[in-house]
Amino acid sequence: MIDNAENINNSSTKVSIIVPAYNTEKYISKCLSSLVNQTIKDIEIIIVNDGSTDNTKDIISSFANENNNIKIINQDNLKQGAARNNGIKIASGEYIGFVDSDDWVDSDYFEKLYCAAKKYDSDIALATNVRTGNGKTKKRISILKEEFITNMQGKMDACRLWKDGCPTNKIYRTNLLRKYNILYPEGVYCEDKIFTTKSVYYANGIVTVPGIYYYYFRNPDSTVNSRKGKRNKPRRNDRDTARREVLEFLKSQKAELRDGDFWATKKEVKCCKIPIFKQEESFRTARISIFGLKLFQYSLKENDNE
Repeated sequence: MIDNAENINNSSTKVSIIVPAYNTEKYISKCLSSLVNQTIKDIEIIIVNDGSTDNTKDIISSFANENNNIKIINQDNLKQGAARNNGIKIASGEYIGFVDSDDWVDSDYFEKLYCAAKKYDSDIALATNVRTGNGKTKKRISILKEEFITNMQGKMDACRLWKDGCPTNKIYRTNLLRKYNILYPEGVYCEDKIFTTKSVYYANGIVTVPGIYYYYFRNPDSTVNSRKGKRNKPRRNDRDTARREVLEFLKSQKAELRDGDFWATKKEVKCCKIPIFKQEESFRTARISIFGLKLFQYSLKENDNE
C-alpha cells in the first residue's frame, strides 16, 4: 500500500531517498529530521514501513503530514531487501540513496553527492561512512579528496568493497539500477553485498566526495548487533551465501581484480558449532583452515574457476 504518493513520477526530482523502517521508534525521528532538513530541496523521501509493531508507523505519518515530499509504503514484515526494492520501484529521482531508519546524515549530504555526480556524469557518488554507538566513533570509509575513478580495481578500492558492502553511503543513478535490473535479494540477511557489488561493477565510475558524513548507528537492539543476532545461524548462512554470490558474479564477469580480496567458503565441517575444517576460495587462490587456523593456501587450476 502506498500512502501520500501522488506525483511520484515528478521528473524534476533529483534524489529519491529510500528509508526501510522496522520497529525503530527510538531512532527514526532523528533520521527523518536529517532528511527533511536537507539543503537540496528537489528530493523525495520514500519511507517503507516494514510491518512495524511499535510506534514507528505513527512517527512516520506525523512527518508525512508536515512534509509533502514524503511518500509512505506500508507492507508486511518482508525484511530490508524487499523494503528497499519496493522503494526503488516507485522512485522518480535521477539518483537514489538509501538511509537506514536508525542512521542519519549531514544536512548538505545529498546536495554535495548530487552535485559531484552531475559534475563528472558519474553513476555513483561516495561519502565517508562513520560508525557510531556504544560511546565509540570510527570511520569505516574515509574520503579525503574529490576524485572520479573509472578503473575496476580503483572503484572496488574506493568502496573497500571486499570488506564493506554497505549500500548506504552512496547515491546511484536510477537508470543504472534499472538498466541492469539491480535489486536486493529478498527475505535474507546480508542482502546488501551483491547489490553493492553489481552497482559498483556496472557503474561508469565513482566520484568520491569529501567533507560529508553518513552516520551508521550501531543499534544494540538490531538483529545484527544483538547477542542473539550475532549467534543467529540463518544470518551466518546468509552471509556465507552472499559472499559466494559476490565471488561467483565477479568470476562470471571475468573481473580483473586483485586476488585475495574476495573470499567465499566452498566447504566447511563443524562439530558442536566448532569449525573443524574450512576451505575458502578467491579468484585464483584457495586456502585451508583447521580449527580456525589458516594452515596453507594454493593456486586454483583454471578449470576450477569455471
